[in-house]
Amino acid sequence: MPRLKYASVLRILVILGLFCLWVQIMLSASNGGLERDNELMNSNDTSEQVLALVPPELHKYLTVHPKNASGNATERTGPKNITDIRKAIEKYNSAQIIHNEDIYGPVQNDTIIIVIQVHTRLTYLRHLIVSLAQAKDIDRTLLVFSHDYYDEEINSLVRSIDFTKVMQIFYPYSIQTHPNEFPGVDPNDCPRDAKLEQAIKLKCNNALHPDLHGHYREAKYTQTKHHWWWKANRVFNQLHCTAAHTGMVVFLEEDHYVAEDFIHMLHLLRATADKSCPHCEILCLGTYLKTYQYHLTGDKRKKQLNLSYIQQVRAANEERRRRQMETQAWNYQVYPNLYSNTQKVEITPWHSSMHNMGMVFNRTVWRGIAELHEQFCAYDDYNWDYSLLHLSQNRPRRDKFRVILCKGPRVFHIGECGIHHKKSNCNASTVISKVQKLLQNAKPYLFPSRVAATVSAGGAKHNKRLTKGNGGWGDVRDQELCANMTKIGREARSYSYYT
Repeated sequence: MPRLKYASVLRILVILGLFCLWVQIMLSASNGGLERDNELMNSNDTSEQVLALVPPELHKYLTVHPKNASGNATERTGPKNITDIRKAIEKYNSAQIIHNEDIYGPVQNDTIIIVIQVHTRLTYLRHLIVSLAQAKDIDRTLLVFSHDYYDEEINSLVRSIDFTKVMQIFYPYSIQTHPNEFPGVDPNDCPRDAKLEQAIKLKCNNALHPDLHGHYREAKYTQTKHHWWWKANRVFNQLHCTAAHTGMVVFLEEDHYVAEDFIHMLHLLRATADKSCPHCEILCLGTYLKTYQYHLTGDKRKKQLNLSYIQQVRAANEERRRRQMETQAWNYQVYPNLYSNTQKVEITPWHSSMHNMGMVFNRTVWRGIAELHEQFCAYDDYNWDYSLLHLSQNRPRRDKFRVILCKGPRVFHIGECGIHHKKSNCNASTVISKVQKLLQNAKPYLFPSRVAATVSAGGAKHNKRLTKGNGGWGDVRDQELCANMTKIGREARSYSYYT
Protein backbone atom coordinates (compact mmCIF):
# COMPACT_ATOMS: atom_id res chain seq x y z
CA MET A 1 0.00 0.00 0.00
CA PRO A 2 2.73 2.55 0.84
CA ARG A 3 4.41 1.59 -2.45
CA LEU A 4 1.23 2.39 -4.40
CA LYS A 5 0.90 5.74 -2.60
CA TYR A 6 4.51 6.56 -3.52
CA ALA A 7 3.82 5.80 -7.19
CA SER A 8 0.76 8.05 -7.17
CA VAL A 9 2.72 10.94 -5.68
CA LEU A 10 5.45 10.44 -8.30
CA ARG A 11 2.88 10.57 -11.13
CA ILE A 12 1.45 13.80 -9.73
CA LEU A 13 4.91 15.36 -9.55
CA VAL A 14 5.64 14.36 -13.17
CA ILE A 15 2.32 15.87 -14.33
CA LEU A 16 3.03 19.10 -12.43
CA GLY A 17 6.50 19.24 -13.99
CA LEU A 18 5.11 18.85 -17.50
CA PHE A 19 2.50 21.53 -16.77
CA CYS A 20 5.19 23.96 -15.60
CA LEU A 21 7.23 23.22 -18.73
CA TRP A 22 4.17 23.93 -20.92
CA VAL A 23 3.55 27.25 -19.12
CA GLN A 24 7.20 28.24 -19.66
CA ILE A 25 6.97 27.46 -23.39
CA MET A 26 3.80 29.54 -23.72
CA LEU A 27 5.41 32.47 -21.90
CA SER A 28 8.43 32.26 -24.20
CA ALA A 29 6.18 32.35 -27.23
CA SER A 30 4.37 35.35 -25.79
CA ASN A 31 7.67 37.14 -25.21
CA GLY A 32 8.67 36.32 -28.77
CA GLY A 33 5.47 37.94 -29.96
CA LEU A 34 6.26 41.03 -27.91
CA GLU A 35 9.73 41.13 -29.43
CA ARG A 36 8.21 40.96 -32.91
CA ASP A 37 5.87 43.77 -31.95
CA ASN A 38 8.89 45.81 -30.87
CA GLU A 39 10.55 45.07 -34.21
CA LEU A 40 7.41 46.31 -35.94
CA MET A 41 7.43 49.49 -33.89
CA ASN A 42 11.07 50.06 -34.77
CA SER A 43 10.13 49.53 -38.41
CA ASN A 44 7.40 52.14 -38.12
CA ASP A 45 9.82 54.57 -36.47
CA THR A 46 12.25 54.06 -39.34
CA SER A 47 9.44 54.65 -41.83
CA GLU A 48 8.72 57.99 -40.17
CA GLN A 49 12.39 58.88 -40.50
CA VAL A 50 12.26 58.02 -44.19
CA LEU A 51 9.13 60.12 -44.67
CA ALA A 52 10.77 63.08 -42.94
CA LEU A 53 13.42 63.19 -45.69
CA VAL A 54 10.84 63.19 -48.50
CA PRO A 55 9.39 66.54 -49.70
CA PRO A 56 5.72 66.83 -48.61
CA GLU A 57 4.49 67.15 -52.20
CA LEU A 58 5.89 63.67 -52.93
CA HIS A 59 4.24 61.92 -49.97
CA LYS A 60 1.39 60.96 -52.31
CA TYR A 61 3.63 58.36 -53.94
CA LEU A 62 4.20 56.71 -50.55
CA THR A 63 0.55 56.64 -49.52
CA VAL A 64 -0.79 53.16 -48.83
CA HIS A 65 -4.50 52.74 -49.46
CA PRO A 66 -6.33 51.30 -46.40
CA LYS A 67 -8.38 48.96 -48.56
CA ASN A 68 -5.28 46.81 -49.08
CA ALA A 69 -3.69 45.77 -45.81
CA SER A 70 -0.67 44.29 -47.61
CA GLY A 71 0.09 47.50 -49.46
CA ASN A 72 3.19 48.18 -47.40
CA ALA A 73 4.66 44.74 -47.99
CA THR A 74 7.49 44.10 -50.41
CA GLU A 75 5.60 41.28 -52.12
CA ARG A 76 2.22 41.65 -53.79
CA THR A 77 -0.72 39.42 -54.52
CA GLY A 78 -3.38 40.24 -57.04
CA PRO A 79 -6.42 39.21 -59.06
CA LYS A 80 -6.75 35.63 -60.29
CA ASN A 81 -8.80 36.14 -63.44
CA ILE A 82 -6.18 35.12 -65.99
CA THR A 83 -8.35 35.79 -69.04
CA ASP A 84 -9.06 39.39 -68.04
CA ILE A 85 -5.40 40.01 -67.22
CA ARG A 86 -4.32 38.69 -70.62
CA LYS A 87 -6.82 40.90 -72.41
CA ALA A 88 -5.72 43.95 -70.43
CA ILE A 89 -2.05 43.26 -71.18
CA GLU A 90 -2.71 42.85 -74.90
CA LYS A 91 -4.75 46.05 -74.90
CA TYR A 92 -2.09 48.17 -73.19
CA ASN A 93 0.78 46.73 -75.23
CA SER A 94 -1.11 47.46 -78.43
CA ALA A 95 -2.14 51.01 -77.45
CA GLN A 96 1.37 52.14 -76.42
CA ILE A 97 -0.07 55.10 -74.50
CA ILE A 98 2.35 57.78 -73.30
CA HIS A 99 0.88 59.53 -70.28
CA ASN A 100 1.58 63.26 -69.76
CA GLU A 101 2.77 63.67 -73.35
CA ASP A 102 0.39 66.64 -73.68
CA ILE A 103 2.22 68.36 -70.80
CA TYR A 104 5.86 67.52 -71.49
CA GLY A 105 5.83 67.13 -75.26
CA PRO A 106 6.53 64.16 -77.54
CA VAL A 107 9.51 61.84 -77.33
CA GLN A 108 12.42 63.18 -79.35
CA ASN A 109 15.17 61.13 -80.96
CA ASP A 110 17.60 62.14 -78.21
CA THR A 111 15.19 61.91 -75.25
CA ILE A 112 16.68 59.93 -72.37
CA ILE A 113 14.54 56.82 -71.93
CA ILE A 114 14.56 55.23 -68.47
CA VAL A 115 13.35 51.62 -68.51
CA ILE A 116 12.35 50.16 -65.14
CA GLN A 117 11.82 46.42 -64.69
CA VAL A 118 8.99 45.88 -62.20
CA HIS A 119 7.87 42.71 -60.44
CA THR A 120 5.75 42.96 -57.28
CA ARG A 121 7.80 44.89 -54.70
CA LEU A 122 5.57 47.92 -54.32
CA THR A 123 7.38 49.49 -51.36
CA TYR A 124 10.66 49.69 -53.25
CA LEU A 125 8.91 50.98 -56.36
CA ARG A 126 7.32 53.82 -54.38
CA HIS A 127 10.72 55.01 -53.20
CA LEU A 128 12.30 54.68 -56.63
CA ILE A 129 9.55 56.93 -57.98
CA VAL A 130 10.14 59.44 -55.17
CA SER A 131 13.85 59.52 -56.00
CA LEU A 132 13.12 59.96 -59.71
CA ALA A 133 10.72 62.81 -58.95
CA GLN A 134 13.55 64.71 -57.22
CA ALA A 135 16.03 64.32 -60.08
CA LYS A 136 16.92 67.46 -62.03
CA ASP A 137 15.69 67.42 -65.66
CA ILE A 138 13.53 64.34 -65.07
CA ASP A 139 10.74 66.19 -66.93
CA ARG A 140 12.75 65.79 -70.14
CA THR A 141 12.80 62.00 -69.97
CA LEU A 142 10.43 59.14 -70.76
CA LEU A 143 9.86 56.55 -68.02
CA VAL A 144 9.00 53.09 -69.36
CA PHE A 145 7.77 50.71 -66.66
CA SER A 146 8.05 47.10 -67.80
CA HIS A 147 5.88 44.77 -65.71
CA ASP A 148 5.84 40.98 -65.40
CA TYR A 149 2.93 41.11 -62.94
CA TYR A 150 -0.37 42.84 -63.59
CA ASP A 151 -1.68 44.57 -60.46
CA GLU A 152 -4.12 47.47 -60.33
CA GLU A 153 -2.51 49.12 -57.31
CA ILE A 154 0.88 49.10 -59.01
CA ASN A 155 -0.74 50.41 -62.20
CA SER A 156 -2.50 53.22 -60.31
CA LEU A 157 0.78 54.24 -58.69
CA VAL A 158 2.61 54.39 -62.00
CA ARG A 159 -0.19 56.28 -63.73
CA SER A 160 -0.30 58.83 -60.92
CA ILE A 161 3.18 60.07 -61.89
CA ASP A 162 2.88 63.69 -62.98
CA PHE A 163 6.48 64.88 -63.23
CA THR A 164 7.36 63.45 -66.65
CA LYS A 165 6.16 61.29 -69.53
CA VAL A 166 5.25 57.70 -68.58
CA MET A 167 4.58 54.50 -70.52
CA GLN A 168 3.76 50.99 -69.31
CA ILE A 169 4.63 47.79 -71.13
CA PHE A 170 3.68 44.31 -69.93
CA TYR A 171 5.77 41.18 -70.39
CA PRO A 172 3.24 38.81 -71.97
CA TYR A 173 4.84 35.45 -71.13
CA SER A 174 4.73 35.74 -67.35
CA ILE A 175 4.12 33.09 -64.72
CA GLN A 176 1.03 35.06 -63.72
CA THR A 177 -0.58 34.72 -67.14
CA HIS A 178 0.68 31.13 -67.66
CA PRO A 179 0.38 29.54 -64.20
CA ASN A 180 -0.14 25.96 -65.40
CA GLU A 181 1.79 25.92 -68.66
CA PHE A 182 5.15 27.00 -70.03
CA PRO A 183 6.69 29.54 -69.48
CA GLY A 184 4.99 29.13 -66.09
CA VAL A 185 4.96 25.81 -64.26
CA ASP A 186 3.57 22.98 -66.36
CA PRO A 187 2.23 20.07 -64.23
CA ASN A 188 4.36 17.73 -66.34
CA ASP A 189 7.60 19.67 -65.82
CA CYS A 190 10.44 17.60 -64.41
CA PRO A 191 11.11 18.06 -60.69
CA ARG A 192 14.15 20.31 -60.20
CA ASP A 193 16.29 17.66 -58.49
CA ALA A 194 15.19 14.65 -60.51
CA LYS A 195 18.00 12.50 -61.89
CA LEU A 196 18.19 12.05 -65.65
CA GLU A 197 17.17 8.38 -65.51
CA GLN A 198 14.26 9.23 -63.21
CA ALA A 199 13.11 12.06 -65.49
CA ILE A 200 13.20 9.78 -68.54
CA LYS A 201 11.06 7.22 -66.71
CA LEU A 202 8.62 9.96 -65.68
CA LYS A 203 8.46 11.16 -69.30
CA CYS A 204 8.35 14.71 -67.98
CA ASN A 205 8.93 17.79 -70.12
CA ASN A 206 12.50 18.37 -71.30
CA ALA A 207 13.69 15.20 -69.56
CA LEU A 208 16.71 14.93 -71.88
CA HIS A 209 17.91 18.50 -71.23
CA PRO A 210 18.73 19.29 -67.60
CA ASP A 211 21.07 22.21 -66.97
CA LEU A 212 24.83 21.86 -66.57
CA HIS A 213 24.37 21.02 -62.88
CA GLY A 214 21.84 18.28 -63.64
CA HIS A 215 18.82 20.32 -62.52
CA TYR A 216 15.58 21.08 -64.32
CA ARG A 217 14.04 24.51 -64.88
CA GLU A 218 12.40 26.66 -62.22
CA ALA A 219 10.06 29.21 -63.77
CA LYS A 220 10.52 31.81 -61.03
CA TYR A 221 14.21 32.03 -61.90
CA THR A 222 13.98 31.90 -65.69
CA GLN A 223 11.38 34.68 -65.81
CA THR A 224 13.80 37.48 -64.87
CA LYS A 225 16.14 36.78 -67.80
CA HIS A 226 13.21 36.39 -70.19
CA HIS A 227 11.72 39.68 -68.99
CA TRP A 228 14.98 41.61 -69.35
CA TRP A 229 15.52 40.34 -72.89
CA TRP A 230 11.90 40.96 -73.89
CA LYS A 231 11.83 44.55 -72.59
CA ALA A 232 15.08 45.45 -74.37
CA ASN A 233 13.68 44.05 -77.63
CA ARG A 234 10.39 45.83 -77.00
CA VAL A 235 11.96 49.24 -76.36
CA PHE A 236 14.45 49.21 -79.21
CA ASN A 237 12.55 47.24 -81.85
CA GLN A 238 8.80 47.53 -81.33
CA LEU A 239 7.68 50.81 -79.76
CA HIS A 240 6.49 53.46 -82.20
CA CYS A 241 7.99 56.30 -80.17
CA THR A 242 11.48 54.78 -80.41
CA ALA A 243 11.46 54.01 -84.13
CA ALA A 244 14.08 56.70 -84.84
CA HIS A 245 15.49 57.03 -81.33
CA THR A 246 19.27 57.43 -81.15
CA GLY A 247 19.65 58.61 -77.56
CA MET A 248 20.59 56.90 -74.33
CA VAL A 249 18.47 54.21 -72.66
CA VAL A 250 18.93 53.76 -68.90
CA PHE A 251 18.10 50.37 -67.36
CA LEU A 252 16.84 50.40 -63.76
CA GLU A 253 14.90 47.99 -61.55
CA GLU A 254 12.13 48.49 -59.03
CA ASP A 255 14.51 48.24 -56.06
CA HIS A 256 16.92 50.95 -57.22
CA TYR A 257 17.18 54.50 -55.89
CA VAL A 258 18.68 57.41 -57.84
CA ALA A 259 20.56 60.55 -56.80
CA GLU A 260 19.10 63.89 -57.82
CA ASP A 261 22.01 64.57 -60.19
CA PHE A 262 22.02 61.20 -61.98
CA ILE A 263 20.92 62.76 -65.28
CA HIS A 264 23.58 65.46 -64.93
CA MET A 265 26.19 62.75 -64.34
CA LEU A 266 24.86 60.78 -67.29
CA HIS A 267 25.56 63.72 -69.60
CA LEU A 268 29.05 64.12 -68.13
CA LEU A 269 29.77 60.42 -68.62
CA ARG A 270 28.55 60.57 -72.22
CA ALA A 271 30.66 63.64 -73.00
CA THR A 272 33.72 62.07 -71.37
CA ALA A 273 33.21 58.81 -73.25
CA ASP A 274 32.93 60.65 -76.58
CA LYS A 275 36.21 62.41 -75.86
CA SER A 276 38.29 59.84 -73.99
CA CYS A 277 36.73 56.47 -74.81
CA PRO A 278 34.75 56.45 -78.08
CA HIS A 279 34.84 52.63 -78.00
CA CYS A 280 33.08 52.49 -74.59
CA GLU A 281 29.69 50.92 -75.32
CA ILE A 282 28.19 51.02 -71.83
CA LEU A 283 27.83 53.76 -69.23
CA CYS A 284 27.22 52.79 -65.60
CA LEU A 285 25.71 54.96 -62.87
CA GLY A 286 25.64 52.44 -60.02
CA THR A 287 27.98 50.32 -57.97
CA TYR A 288 27.70 47.63 -55.33
CA LEU A 289 30.28 49.20 -52.99
CA LYS A 290 28.77 48.86 -49.53
CA THR A 291 30.91 51.28 -47.56
CA TYR A 292 31.60 54.96 -48.11
CA GLN A 293 33.08 57.57 -45.81
CA TYR A 294 33.23 61.39 -45.76
CA HIS A 295 36.52 63.13 -45.08
CA LEU A 296 35.92 66.88 -45.05
CA THR A 297 39.29 67.95 -43.64
CA GLY A 298 41.16 69.62 -46.49
CA ASP A 299 44.68 68.47 -45.58
CA LYS A 300 43.61 64.84 -45.31
CA ARG A 301 41.81 65.03 -48.64
CA LYS A 302 44.87 66.51 -50.39
CA LYS A 303 47.07 63.81 -48.92
CA GLN A 304 44.74 60.98 -49.85
CA LEU A 305 44.14 62.24 -53.39
CA ASN A 306 47.72 61.19 -54.09
CA LEU A 307 47.11 57.64 -52.95
CA SER A 308 46.07 54.79 -55.21
CA TYR A 309 42.44 53.74 -55.06
CA ILE A 310 43.24 50.62 -52.98
CA GLN A 311 45.33 52.72 -50.60
CA GLN A 312 42.44 55.17 -50.30
CA VAL A 313 40.10 52.34 -49.40
CA ARG A 314 42.48 51.03 -46.75
CA ALA A 315 43.11 54.51 -45.36
CA ALA A 316 39.39 55.24 -45.24
CA ASN A 317 38.69 52.01 -43.42
CA GLU A 318 41.48 52.66 -40.92
CA GLU A 319 40.21 56.18 -40.30
CA ARG A 320 36.69 54.85 -39.83
CA ARG A 321 37.87 52.35 -37.24
CA ARG A 322 39.94 54.98 -35.44
CA ARG A 323 37.22 57.57 -35.17
CA GLN A 324 34.36 55.01 -34.92
CA MET A 325 32.19 57.42 -36.91
CA GLU A 326 29.43 57.51 -34.30
CA THR A 327 27.41 60.10 -36.20
CA GLN A 328 27.62 58.25 -39.52
CA ALA A 329 27.47 54.63 -38.46
CA TRP A 330 25.75 53.17 -41.53
CA ASN A 331 26.78 50.46 -43.94
CA TYR A 332 27.45 53.24 -46.45
CA GLN A 333 30.64 55.25 -46.48
CA VAL A 334 32.03 57.69 -49.08
CA TYR A 335 35.69 57.39 -49.97
CA PRO A 336 37.64 60.67 -49.98
CA ASN A 337 37.66 61.69 -53.63
CA LEU A 338 34.53 60.01 -54.95
CA TYR A 339 32.29 63.03 -54.34
CA SER A 340 33.97 66.39 -55.05
CA ASN A 341 33.87 69.27 -57.54
CA THR A 342 36.02 67.25 -59.92
CA GLN A 343 34.93 63.65 -59.62
CA LYS A 344 36.58 60.55 -60.96
CA VAL A 345 35.13 58.18 -63.50
CA GLU A 346 36.74 54.93 -64.51
CA ILE A 347 37.11 53.25 -67.90
CA THR A 348 37.42 49.51 -67.52
CA PRO A 349 36.26 46.17 -69.00
CA TRP A 350 32.56 45.60 -68.29
CA HIS A 351 31.80 42.88 -65.75
CA SER A 352 28.27 41.67 -65.08
CA SER A 353 28.18 41.58 -61.29
CA MET A 354 29.96 44.93 -60.91
CA HIS A 355 28.41 47.05 -63.67
CA ASN A 356 24.83 45.84 -64.12
CA MET A 357 23.12 48.55 -62.03
CA GLY A 358 22.11 51.74 -63.79
CA MET A 359 23.45 50.47 -67.13
CA VAL A 360 23.11 52.80 -70.11
CA PHE A 361 23.55 52.14 -73.83
CA ASN A 362 22.02 53.18 -77.16
CA ARG A 363 20.53 51.57 -80.25
CA THR A 364 23.92 51.03 -81.92
CA VAL A 365 25.11 48.92 -78.98
CA TRP A 366 21.80 47.08 -78.84
CA ARG A 367 22.05 46.08 -82.50
CA GLY A 368 25.43 44.51 -81.78
CA ILE A 369 23.89 42.60 -78.87
CA ALA A 370 20.80 41.48 -80.79
CA GLU A 371 22.91 40.17 -83.67
CA LEU A 372 24.49 37.75 -81.20
CA HIS A 373 21.23 36.74 -79.55
CA GLU A 374 22.20 33.06 -79.73
CA GLN A 375 25.14 33.75 -77.42
CA PHE A 376 22.68 35.23 -74.94
CA CYS A 377 19.74 32.86 -75.34
CA ALA A 378 21.59 29.54 -75.54
CA TYR A 379 23.95 30.20 -72.62
CA ASP A 380 23.10 28.02 -69.63
CA ASP A 381 22.71 30.77 -67.03
CA TYR A 382 19.43 32.10 -65.67
CA ASN A 383 21.03 35.51 -64.99
CA TRP A 384 20.64 38.06 -67.78
CA ASP A 385 23.83 39.91 -66.77
CA TYR A 386 26.08 36.83 -66.83
CA SER A 387 24.54 35.87 -70.17
CA LEU A 388 25.43 39.34 -71.44
CA LEU A 389 28.96 38.88 -70.10
CA HIS A 390 29.24 35.61 -72.01
CA LEU A 391 28.11 37.42 -75.15
CA SER A 392 30.66 40.17 -74.50
CA GLN A 393 33.50 37.66 -74.15
CA ASN A 394 32.57 35.81 -77.33
CA ARG A 395 32.05 38.61 -79.86
CA PRO A 396 33.76 37.68 -83.14
CA ARG A 397 36.68 39.96 -83.98
CA ARG A 398 35.76 42.39 -81.20
CA ASP A 399 37.01 43.07 -77.68
CA LYS A 400 34.88 42.75 -74.57
CA PHE A 401 32.47 45.56 -73.70
CA ARG A 402 34.12 48.54 -72.08
CA VAL A 403 32.30 50.64 -69.53
CA ILE A 404 32.75 54.14 -68.18
CA LEU A 405 31.38 54.40 -64.66
CA CYS A 406 30.97 56.80 -61.74
CA LYS A 407 33.30 56.09 -58.84
CA GLY A 408 30.75 57.94 -56.71
CA PRO A 409 27.50 56.05 -57.48
CA ARG A 410 24.29 57.77 -58.57
CA VAL A 411 22.17 54.61 -58.51
CA PHE A 412 21.82 52.53 -55.35
CA HIS A 413 20.38 49.11 -54.62
CA ILE A 414 17.82 49.21 -51.80
CA GLY A 415 16.24 45.77 -52.24
CA GLU A 416 16.99 43.54 -49.27
CA CYS A 417 14.52 40.88 -50.40
CA GLY A 418 14.19 39.11 -53.72
CA ILE A 419 15.50 36.23 -55.79
CA HIS A 420 19.11 36.73 -54.72
CA HIS A 421 18.37 38.16 -51.27
CA LYS A 422 16.92 35.78 -48.69
CA LYS A 423 17.34 37.76 -45.49
CA SER A 424 14.97 36.85 -42.68
CA ASN A 425 14.54 40.50 -41.69
CA CYS A 426 13.64 42.30 -44.90
CA ASN A 427 13.01 45.82 -43.64
CA ALA A 428 12.93 48.05 -46.70
CA SER A 429 12.85 51.26 -44.68
CA THR A 430 16.20 50.56 -43.01
CA VAL A 431 18.22 50.54 -46.23
CA ILE A 432 16.18 53.35 -47.79
CA SER A 433 16.91 55.52 -44.76
CA LYS A 434 20.62 54.80 -45.06
CA VAL A 435 20.70 55.81 -48.72
CA GLN A 436 18.68 58.96 -48.01
CA LYS A 437 21.14 60.00 -45.28
CA LEU A 438 24.09 59.19 -47.51
CA LEU A 439 22.78 61.43 -50.28
CA GLN A 440 21.86 64.14 -47.81
CA ASN A 441 25.47 64.26 -46.59
CA ALA A 442 26.78 64.02 -50.16
CA LYS A 443 24.62 66.93 -51.32
CA PRO A 444 27.50 69.50 -51.41
CA TYR A 445 29.34 67.19 -53.83
CA LEU A 446 26.52 66.53 -56.29
CA PHE A 447 26.35 68.23 -59.71
CA PRO A 448 30.13 68.38 -60.27
CA SER A 449 31.31 70.74 -62.98
CA ARG A 450 33.58 68.16 -64.61
CA VAL A 451 34.93 64.64 -64.23
CA ALA A 452 38.41 63.18 -64.56
CA ALA A 453 38.71 59.83 -66.31
CA THR A 454 41.15 57.09 -65.34
CA VAL A 455 41.73 53.93 -67.36
CA SER A 456 41.90 50.57 -65.63
CA ALA A 457 42.63 47.15 -67.07
CA GLY A 458 40.43 45.71 -64.37
CA GLY A 459 41.30 43.12 -61.79
CA ALA A 460 41.41 39.36 -62.13
CA LYS A 461 37.62 39.17 -61.82
CA HIS A 462 37.14 41.62 -64.70
CA ASN A 463 39.31 39.58 -67.04
CA LYS A 464 38.48 36.05 -65.98
CA ARG A 465 36.84 34.26 -68.86
CA LEU A 466 33.58 32.47 -68.13
CA THR A 467 34.03 28.74 -68.58
CA LYS A 468 30.47 27.80 -67.67
CA GLY A 469 27.29 29.48 -66.54
CA ASN A 470 25.34 29.26 -63.32
CA GLY A 471 22.81 26.87 -64.83
CA GLY A 472 19.03 27.08 -64.60
CA TRP A 473 18.73 27.54 -68.39
CA GLY A 474 19.07 24.08 -69.86
CA ASP A 475 15.47 23.79 -71.02
CA VAL A 476 15.24 24.04 -74.81
CA ARG A 477 11.87 25.79 -74.47
CA ASP A 478 13.49 28.70 -72.59
CA GLN A 479 16.20 29.03 -75.21
CA GLU A 480 13.69 29.02 -78.06
CA LEU A 481 11.35 31.53 -76.40
CA CYS A 482 14.28 33.87 -75.78
CA ALA A 483 15.50 33.63 -79.38
CA ASN A 484 12.01 34.15 -80.82
CA MET A 485 11.63 37.45 -78.94
CA THR A 486 14.33 38.97 -81.15
CA LYS A 487 12.55 37.85 -84.31
CA ILE A 488 9.42 39.86 -83.53
CA GLY A 489 9.74 43.04 -85.54
CA ARG A 490 8.26 46.50 -85.17
CA GLU A 491 5.54 45.79 -87.73
CA ALA A 492 4.38 42.48 -86.28
CA ARG A 493 1.08 43.95 -85.08
CA SER A 494 -1.12 40.88 -85.50
CA TYR A 495 1.11 38.33 -83.80
CA SER A 496 -0.42 36.55 -80.82
CA TYR A 497 1.22 36.77 -77.43
CA TYR A 498 -0.28 33.52 -76.21
CA THR A 499 0.13 30.02 -77.50
